[in-house]
Amino acid sequence: MKIATYNVNGVNGRLPVLLRWLQETQPDIVCLQELKAPQEKFPEQAIIDAGYNAIWHGQKSWNGVAILAKGLEIKETRRGLPGDPEDLHSRYIEAEVGGITVGGLYLPNGNPAPGPKFDYKLAWFERLTKHAANLLASGKPVILTGDYNVMPTEKDVYKPERWVEDALFRPETRAAFKKLVDQGWTDALRKLNPDETIYTFWDYFRNAYGRNAGLRIDHFLLSPGLVGRLKAAGVDKNVRGWEKTSDHAPVWIALD
Repeated sequence: MKIATYNVNGVNGRLPVLLRWLQETQPDIVCLQELKAPQEKFPEQAIIDAGYNAIWHGQKSWNGVAILAKGLEIKETRRGLPGDPEDLHSRYIEAEVGGITVGGLYLPNGNPAPGPKFDYKLAWFERLTKHAANLLASGKPVILTGDYNVMPTEKDVYKPERWVEDALFRPETRAAFKKLVDQGWTDALRKLNPDETIYTFWDYFRNAYGRNAGLRIDHFLLSPGLVGRLKAAGVDKNVRGWEKTSDHAPVWIALD
């Protein structure tokens, strides 16, 4: 089973790229982030025509998350994280697919930091961590994947000294990610590639992709029961080089 995550940076504007990638790689389950489309403007028919079922949590102009599945039923279990009824951002969606609980997330960016946006990021992280603990306690196989907007270590960022004050790399952010992982989750890409330089995002500016000046901010966290089934993991880096593409590349894992 191949499971992927992809921050599409606008699902309608990037639809040709998304459909081409789906057709070429044929993942079984896909989590999308940054749809930037209201609920009624999600391109459902195009996704169905590509062979996928879909659920989505849209929002006008910003955010938005979705789960797609090829030939598998998607049983939605949650949209939005618990813990803050005032939070209207479309950043989390969860479903049971193929015997696995899949949580698709788009964690806040948090810049500028310090400030209200950074406070919101850390509060959202805390809510995610509490919910993740409950998911682990269920004993079910769980994947938490998406754009975490965190570089966990210096190995995950090109020229880390330039990022020390950025919300994606500040000590508080990295500590929050470590606290989450330390519950018992496994970082799938690092599990299989402990020493490699892996990036999942390259800015549009300063030829970042051409220079491979990237960041690893899209992650797969696996519950203990899935780690033994993990057979492969990687980044479809070439997709970042396509015309009118997202600034993220798709990231994937393969499970037995």
